[in-house]
Amino acid sequence: MAKRIEASNVSSYYGSFKAIDSISMTVEPKTITALIGPSGCGKSTFLRSINRMHEVLPNARIEGRLTIDEQNIYDPDVDVTAVRRLIGMVFQRPNPFPTMSIYENVVAGLKLNGVKKKSLLDDAAEQSLKSANLWNEVKDRLNRPGAGLSGGQQQRLCIARTIAVEPQVVLMDEPCSALDPISTLAIEDLMFKLKDRFTIIIVTHNMQQAARVSDKTGFFSIDKTGDPGRLIEYDDTQKIFSNPTQKKTEDYITGRFG
Repeated sequence: MAKRIEASNVSSYYGSFKAIDSISMTVEPKTITALIGPSGCGKSTFLRSINRMHEVLPNARIEGRLTIDEQNIYDPDVDVTAVRRLIGMVFQRPNPFPTMSIYENVVAGLKLNGVKKKSLLDDAAEQSLKSANLWNEVKDRLNRPGAGLSGGQQQRLCIARTIAVEPQVVLMDEPCSALDPISTLAIEDLMFKLKDRFTIIIVTHNMQQAARVSDKTGFFSIDKTGDPGRLIEYDDTQKIFSNPTQKKTEDYITGRFG
């Protein structure tokens, strides 16, 4: 079941450096939310804080409250591995496991979680590849290396791998930035299909993409280099792109900076 995400005054630090400051927003289930803004304004930091991926860096910490269906994922008794199983992530560049076949890539997470029965793995692989709009392209070569696919196919393979473990939230950090326009369109079409099952948050530098695919848009920015990123405006995508409340949002949308 897709989950509701609520951030309340979330600030993130790397050592003494404050990367984002007092981010508050609510993401409803089965929606696509786009995070836009100039480079270095904290979009990816906020995204990674949602499944605690930022903690892989030394001395990373957050302040504030971040809940998934009212469960604070930073409570001391919360299992980080369970959080990351609940909240999947697709990265900027396709990253299939290079030594694994297409099939092995898709079921890797399930095996890690203890699933051993071949019929279950086979079914999960097929259903996940179908959900990622990749099955018809690879069904006759599942034992060939995943790294041998095209860039767009590799990204859809990574999406299949992410959804195979049945998360409730899917985070996408610039998933189309390394892809050609045709592959980008395929990923965008896939997002529309997946939002019937998942809550999706995407970081993108492509404002046209944000306008095309998202229900809500959050605009992040900084005052100057070295300052923490802040959420300037968060609203329905149509309003953000047609009649934003904040002048700074309008200036970014219209290309006056960024």
